[in-house]
Amino acid sequence: MRRALVVDDERKMRRILQIVLEGLDIESVAAASAEEALDAFGKQPFDLVLTDLKLPGMDALGLLPKLRELDADVPIIVLTAYGTVQTAVDAMKLGAFDFILKPFAVENLELLIRRALDLRRVHTENLVLREQAAQVPAFENLVGSSTAMREVYATIRQVAPTRSSVLITGETGTGKELVARAIHKLSPRADHVFVALNCAAIPADLLESELFGHTRGAFTGAQADRLGKFALANGGTLFLDEIGDLAYPLQAKLLRVLQEGVVERIGSNKPMSVDVRVLSSTNCDLGTAMREGRFREDLYYRLNVFHIHLPPLRERREDVVDLARFFLDRFARELGKGPLELTEDACRVLAAYDWPGNVRELQNLMERAAVLAKGGQVGREAFALALPSSTSGVVQAPPVQSDSFALEPAVEDVERKTILRALGAASDNKAQAARLLGVSERTLWYKLKRYGL
Repeated sequence: MRRALVVDDERKMRRILQIVLEGLDIESVAAASAEEALDAFGKQPFDLVLTDLKLPGMDALGLLPKLRELDADVPIIVLTAYGTVQTAVDAMKLGAFDFILKPFAVENLELLIRRALDLRRVHTENLVLREQAAQVPAFENLVGSSTAMREVYATIRQVAPTRSSVLITGETGTGKELVARAIHKLSPRADHVFVALNCAAIPADLLESELFGHTRGAFTGAQADRLGKFALANGGTLFLDEIGDLAYPLQAKLLRVLQEGVVERIGSNKPMSVDVRVLSSTNCDLGTAMREGRFREDLYYRLNVFHIHLPPLRERREDVVDLARFFLDRFARELGKGPLELTEDACRVLAAYDWPGNVRELQNLMERAAVLAKGGQVGREAFALALPSSTSGVVQAPPVQSDSFALEPAVEDVERKTILRALGAASDNKAQAARLLGVSERTLWYKLKRYGL
């Protein structure tokens, strides 16, 4: 639920403003002075501030810059009497969203509040989108009608309306984030933000700040206050991808947030209340990690209230062709090409392959096929150079005599598979994959282009 801070030294006016907010289904906290307001703001995040211009001690003109230091985007509405309009304009120059004259019509104030909250929502969504611009979801909709996927859909529908934590497991590239987004969209939190964080893609010494935020000067390089992912996701959903890679010391802090619903920014001892649903995923065996002392058992049970397992693509081959057609159609439209059809021979080849990179590998292959397609049909020859030899023996690399000892094709096959494994372990983060492979990013980009990955 959205939350507002009401600041006015008159008790009756505070109550009137709180009643207006209640009518808009907005929680509120009241403060009689700027000092009380700052104390309340430091303890929990707010979506809106309503403040009288004239306050005992520090007035709104002094309060505004301090609130801006704590949250640069929170909309602040200033209430003022007729005789202080110029001062209210000065307040807007300091960052106030707008002002309203006393006495005011309730409907005018409600309209202003709605506009301010819309602005807050847009600011938050834009911040999340900017941070996730390089992490666009692999695909927009779940695709597949196999028995295994129908069971996944049924579980999503069952858990989505609840507040419970969900642990999503499966190999890299199976679409775990897509399942998390589906749960969010079907939940009561759908109108709030979905924030995703890959725990394996951020160095351990920076991950705490990403999760919980920090204050200015908390450590070297902390030049301004920063909201963590929990604060950004307040009211919505936080997806922690690759939770199995979370450093052990951070696991205790995450457990506390899940249990108490409060976070503390680095450099601050003031707890902030948050209302966040946590979804998590992993491609590793957390049972083994617990036995080896690398993952907390109490955190595991807190995260694993519900469990959804995504099967690898090789275990639901009946979905391969549907997925391939879905991606091929999407990329054809993005490239401005006409409809592209897979030949029956191409469908047999795709269905027989084992897909070690799962859905992500199939998506990359279909993008390559769409780019290279000439005409309206895509045949098996489009995949001859892109797919290494399948365990089923159906998909073959370029023809080589069975008694051939040619080294280059064999080396290329191994190199391609190793790159795919590294990309999977790095969740498609090219910089991290290059580090895992022990090569430069430039070299990795060259290899990706060479093998059509």
